[in-house]
Amino acid sequence: MKIDLSGKKTIVTGSTKGIGLATAKGLAEAGASVVVNGRKEADVETAVAEVRKAVPDADVMGAAADLGSAEGCDTLLKAHPACDILVNNVGIFGPQDFFETPDEDWTRFFEINVMSGVRLSRAYLPGMEKNGWGRVVFLSSESAINIPADMIHYGFTKTAVLSIARGLAKRMAGTGVTVNSVLPGPTMSEGVSEMLREDAEKNNKSMEQAGVDFVMSNRPSSIIERPASVEEVANMIVYACSKQASATTGGALRVDGGVVDSICP
Repeated sequence: MKIDLSGKKTIVTGSTKGIGLATAKGLAEAGASVVVNGRKEADVETAVAEVRKAVPDADVMGAAADLGSAEGCDTLLKAHPACDILVNNVGIFGPQDFFETPDEDWTRFFEINVMSGVRLSRAYLPGMEKNGWGRVVFLSSESAINIPADMIHYGFTKTAVLSIARGLAKRMAGTGVTVNSVLPGPTMSEGVSEMLREDAEKNNKSMEQAGVDFVMSNRPSSIIERPASVEEVANMIVYACSKQASATTGGALRVDGGVVDSICP
């Protein structure tokens, strides 16, 4: 199967690192023009250069905007008022005990992880409907189903994303526009690598072994028994954005390594 997205404009939010950057590279490789987004101009420029290095003929541009606010979303919309494919990837995570998580942290996680996707989808979907074709992908997480006790505020946002994506898929019924969620499990992104670095250095482990140990300690139901790579997650996202995925909508597409112990998707 050859995925060809030539002529399609894609916006990938939060794409200067990790899953977002891998997705930007994958979409560029499929021929799409790609807008890379991040909060800082310098980080965006670096990510654009990385995409061009990976895909020399890539049509890639940058858009610096903090999507954790309505004003930041407006900045992106003014720079790029239309797109064919929207990947709502931007998000934050971090362990914090429920009883030590103040209102402002709940609000910050909600604004970034949930409302960024709400605002951008509300803005871009009407244009996709008018064109009779479009793809929206929300990055959820296996934590949406398997709520982590040490990150309840994070799990809650990822459950919300599942609801929004499912409802939007129904709202766009019959339009040629699909809306899906992708649910990664533990993934060796820069953020996770940084979290594991201390353990690796302290115990003289490779990062690969530290990742395996983390998964088996914290997600022992994992079937692959290791973290996924960012590229493995990006592969699913790129497929969900493809023309071949025309009958896949309203789905919760798991790339969790089998962590969620269910035979149903």
